[in-house]
Amino acid sequence: MTAPLPKTLTGDPAAPVALRAEGLGKAYGPITVLSDITLDIVAGEVHAIIGENGAGKSTLMKLLSAHVQPSLGHLSMAGQRVDFPDAVAAEEAGVVLVHQEILLAPDLTVAQNLYLGRELGGWLGVDDHRMDARTTEVLASIGAHCGPRDRVSDLPLAQRQLVQIARALLDDRKVVIFDEPTAVLANDEVAALLDVVRGLRDRGVAVLYISHRLDEVEALADRVTVLRDGRMIGTWAGHDLSQRQMAELMVGRELEMLYPPKRPPVTAAPILVVSDLEVDHGAVHAGLTLHPGEVLGIGGMIGSGRTELFEGLMGLRPAHAGRITMAGQDITRRSVRDWMAAGLVYLTEDRKGKGLLLDEPMARNLTLQALDNVHPGFVTKARNEMALLERSVAEYDIRVRSLGLEAGQLSGGNQQKLLLAKVMLVDPQVIIIDEPTRGIDIGNKSQIYDFIDSLVRAGKAVIVVSSELPELVGLSDRVLVMRMGRIVAELHGDRITEQNVVFAATSTEAGDQRETVANQTRQEEP
Repeated sequence: MTAPLPKTLTGDPAAPVALRAEGLGKAYGPITVLSDITLDIVAGEVHAIIGENGAGKSTLMKLLSAHVQPSLGHLSMAGQRVDFPDAVAAEEAGVVLVHQEILLAPDLTVAQNLYLGRELGGWLGVDDHRMDARTTEVLASIGAHCGPRDRVSDLPLAQRQLVQIARALLDDRKVVIFDEPTAVLANDEVAALLDVVRGLRDRGVAVLYISHRLDEVEALADRVTVLRDGRMIGTWAGHDLSQRQMAELMVGRELEMLYPPKRPPVTAAPILVVSDLEVDHGAVHAGLTLHPGEVLGIGGMIGSGRTELFEGLMGLRPAHAGRITMAGQDITRRSVRDWMAAGLVYLTEDRKGKGLLLDEPMARNLTLQALDNVHPGFVTKARNEMALLERSVAEYDIRVRSLGLEAGQLSGGNQQKLLLAKVMLVDPQVIIIDEPTRGIDIGNKSQIYDFIDSLVRAGKAVIVVSSELPELVGLSDRVLVMRMGRIVAELHGDRITEQNVVFAATSTEAGDQRETVANQTRQEEP
């Protein structure tokens, strides 16, 4: 551990406990997923629950909100045992769960969704005017940019999430449970939501908050409880734990072990060369080289053109000018199929929207880019498809209870592993991965980092586009930094630091450092 841990908190008999879990446990047949959870949720506090995927966070939230019934233990409110038969009874008692999944009726308006099943009556039936007025008020309080008469199906994903949060906050609550509420929100929407959470706390509401974003936990939490492998590791005061200590408690080891050891400098000739590429609403005069056995990191702020550059390179958005060669072969303005045949693949940052078919089985998703191998001619080879899935599940440690699951039923980490397995079926030589660990817990991050390391040690070349500075620094042999559509810096060796990346990405004082930084680094290196 990087620093000695502070003492864990013990129960305070004077604390105004809004909801208490006593010895909660949950088993599905012979498999126990949660054991002996005793927890006080205090009024007027934000209590964060953190842990890796599979640690039991979502199961605990469903037990507390009566979406699932416990196998062991019970709940109490105001010192009295409560046995909620279902989530409706829990909501009536003031305990509500804001789900991570969007559970709205897409063909109804925002106001109709907020009041679905609890419509306000008037002289002539449903009082739309009152419902619209209250909906407008609640939407404004959480920073949503939509109106009560907007149809949910017409809203972007982030606004749908805010509508779902608004529905939970429509009535007065004693306990509000947020499960990854900011996963699909932009930075300004996140800031507005965090203010909403603080406002609930200040009004005396007890807030339970689950997030993989430890900066949010650090900013919000009065208490932090850590789960690991279905068990409670402990509870700490939020101000006593750094983000690093939280992460290390989640995985049970120091973060220095998270990233693979650095590799020796590459000496091979470039396999990918991009020159003066122009991408509409993205990159300007972009150029880069990539070598076998190398991880090239791409840094920069959101909106700097990182994703647009590589979508343009892959033909997924309009690009013009420039030249792209792969192993000496000119592949400029070819099709995605041609680039895959040449050994170049791209993993999108939007695995749910663009990378996977969430309503289709895992096997169909896995083989989508390798249909010629699995489905020769017009004959479906289901046996081949299932054999490939079984092999990939073992090779990439995709943890599922059944091979027949749809992709949308997997956790974020397992979805990303399935996406990796999918693109690797075509045996690429260059793999571009955009935001490889977004929304993924630390344990799965470590596995993906090891996988990337194994690729480059086998002689493949990897480009990692990432918003996470520790990830860029920990994985990359070189880092290119983008600002306003241009590559403005190239960092080597010990100049790959978070400070240098941020300075190049944000400061106009940095200028265009690409040549100067590269030359200075070469002079400094022995």
